[in-house]
Amino acid sequence: MRLLHDHGGDVGRVLELGSGYGATAAAAARAGYSVTAVEVSNRADVTSGLAKDVAPGSLTVHKADFYELDLEDRFDIVCYWNGFGVGSDAEQRRLLVRIAAEWLRPGGVALIDVFNPFVWSRWDGDEEHLAPDAAAGYDHELRERTSFDPVMCTAIDTWWETTSPDRQISQVLRCYTPADLALLLTGTGLTLTKIVVGDRVLSPSPHPGMGELLREQHEYLAILHHEPDQSQAVCPTG
Repeated sequence: MRLLHDHGGDVGRVLELGSGYGATAAAAARAGYSVTAVEVSNRADVTSGLAKDVAPGSLTVHKADFYELDLEDRFDIVCYWNGFGVGSDAEQRRLLVRIAAEWLRPGGVALIDVFNPFVWSRWDGDEEHLAPDAAAGYDHELRERTSFDPVMCTAIDTWWETTSPDRQISQVLRCYTPADLALLLTGTGLTLTKIVVGDRVLSPSPHPGMGELLREQHEYLAILHHEPDQSQAVCPTG
């Protein structure tokens, strides 16, 4: 909510992409925003239970694929917390074009968490063991392994139950430096104006030796502003 207030304003219409169970969307609705949340998985079914105390009409949930969903409204703020980078560069650009051309009002702002390759690459080869915690109601014993592809700039996060090592689930996360993100934004109608690294707000200009980005923060928040004169940008198909 602090990031939303600081970089999006105190009131307005918010579109949250990949809203998961809906805790953030419900919190934003309680804070006075008019929120539309989009989540493709069954987690969307939980959101109404978290939002019983929000004002009527302040939270709308769509159980849908945001690459396919058509929305009639324009929004002051589009948020995508902890999810950008799943899929190809072409898919990221397609989403960015939709944000600018279809969803954001002129002058609106997008707040997008971006995976930071400098820290993910440092985790290459790391493994973690998560023990069961009966007191917390968590019965699973899991292992996690992280690897990093330096050619494709992707992190591969793999999980499995200790008793079922052959049943592994992996997610592949495309990571972008701020400079690479700025290149990805070219022609989309969005411009990178700030990055938030931990508690620091920085311009997308040279910052040699900045330890937080090099070693500490596995993601950063990109503040993107809508440029109306580029809103008709077309996403390349290849």
